[in-house]
Amino acid sequence: MRSLYLLGLIYLAASLYALWRGPVLVPMVGPGVAVAVGDPASDGPAWFAQVRASCNALEVETAQRRYPPPTTLDGAGFSAACWALAGRMTEAREQIYAVQPDERWKAVGIVFNVGHPIADMGDDRSAGPIMELVVEFWPNHYMALYHAGAARFAVGDFALAEPHLREFLVYYKQNDGWTANARRMLGEIERR
Repeated sequence: MRSLYLLGLIYLAASLYALWRGPVLVPMVGPGVAVAVGDPASDGPAWFAQVRASCNALEVETAQRRYPPPTTLDGAGFSAACWALAGRMTEAREQIYAVQPDERWKAVGIVFNVGHPIADMGDDRSAGPIMELVVEFWPNHYMALYHAGAARFAVGDFALAEPHLREFLVYYKQNDGWTANARRMLGEIERR
């Protein structure tokens, strides 16, 4: 009987500790993705982990209203990334403009880091608008230039693909697959 009392006291202590500590948020990301787990009210990566599954056209507005991002640089960057993933570039742009002008490139760097895996998986069409947003605030970001150009190329918008790809080649000096692919796309544009 004493062991049951002891187990009850342990359970009660653990419950009181959990109440004192506050809720623990489990990040909603895929397997193998490491995220920082902190307080979503003050930590951008923790906030993004909480709302990531809702960064889609249907749920993004409700999620951002229900769980406002932290009022920090990384909060603005992750909020912009969430809006961008949902295809809401106007709202994403507003989040970037809310940051001090000399730090906007840092916030848009977060957007790039969130959107880049989409492009690297071969979905340049989906990533294209995200990459164009990055280029708007960070014009010499060579990988964003490449993906923005590849996206425009994929949809047949060669007039906008060409300047992105040419700028990519100005900033990117490696002679590798990215360079070869950019030159191939430019060659096809020139032959049209």
